[in-house]
Amino acid sequence: MRAKRKLLVGIIVLVIAGLAYSYWQIGQFASQKLTVEKETIFTLPAGSGRVVLEAELNQQKIVPDSIWFGWLLKLEPELAKFKAGTYRFNPGMTVRQMLALLASGKEAQFPVRFVEGTKMQEWLAQLRAAPYIKHTLPDDKLTTVADTLKIAPQDVEGWFYPDTYSYTANTTDVAILKRAHEQMEKTVDRLWQSKKDGLPYRDKNDLLTMASIVEKETALSEERSKVASVFINRLRLGMRLQTDPTVIYGIGDSYKGTLTRKDLETPTAYNTYVIAGMPPGPIAMPGKASLEAAANPLKTDFLYFVADGKGGHTFTTNLASHNRAVQAWRLAVKEKNER
Repeated sequence: MRAKRKLLVGIIVLVIAGLAYSYWQIGQFASQKLTVEKETIFTLPAGSGRVVLEAELNQQKIVPDSIWFGWLLKLEPELAKFKAGTYRFNPGMTVRQMLALLASGKEAQFPVRFVEGTKMQEWLAQLRAAPYIKHTLPDDKLTTVADTLKIAPQDVEGWFYPDTYSYTANTTDVAILKRAHEQMEKTVDRLWQSKKDGLPYRDKNDLLTMASIVEKETALSEERSKVASVFINRLRLGMRLQTDPTVIYGIGDSYKGTLTRKDLETPTAYNTYVIAGMPPGPIAMPGKASLEAAANPLKTDFLYFVADGKGGHTFTTNLASHNRAVQAWRLAVKEKNER
């Protein structure tokens, strides 16, 4: 009997020791760092179980092959509730942290940055090049964007808010554009309600169009409301806006980098040297500062402005002063080129 008891006790001790060893090994494996030396994007396909997950992690050399992987999921079942998606793994992350991330469903976020002053064609090219976006637009025609988003064709340019938009893998190009469009609509609605009284705008589209012109005319935040005041003053006096960016927009792909006298004299819907009043719509996507400048321009008597050769502009109230400013700018450019 004693021998049997000793044998039983021995077996129990061995089992306990084995369990303790296994528990320790599982803990060691869970605390082991991933074998990645840089940020790694990992995609777990829909419907994947433990076997597929482990195989993918081994194949991509993220986690070394180990008998303890399955045991960890049994010991900590909350880690086994992993969700399909695309995730970001960082150096220093442990196996347990990695599994907890997969179980959380917090997929990797990717940014796409739309810059102020750019056009829809540029946005569409960015979306084509951005990683992990699901492309559903069949082409990059503005009419296709208008039809897909169910907006008026003339509202494609300008009516999208420039910003950085974060998205998860397989987000569609259309979904991102919808977010940008809704944000611009909300912003313009707010500014329309708070704009200065008496501005010569017929509707919200005029405000947005003015903001786009201001955006293209200056990169200096402190100048934007002053630039807007020039165009507001011109509209009130019945003067033509005579702004080069609208001419360039009207020329389209034919523009080669330099405006000629012929360009300024050739009629287009956007040539403000030829047409009176505002062009039919925005010429770019204006940012927050330009939108606010268009809604709340400074009160000035300025009717002209020209580059000062130092990154800003010289503003004047009459043609004679403007001509002198133009001569000063030409001289500054000449001196710069001769250096």
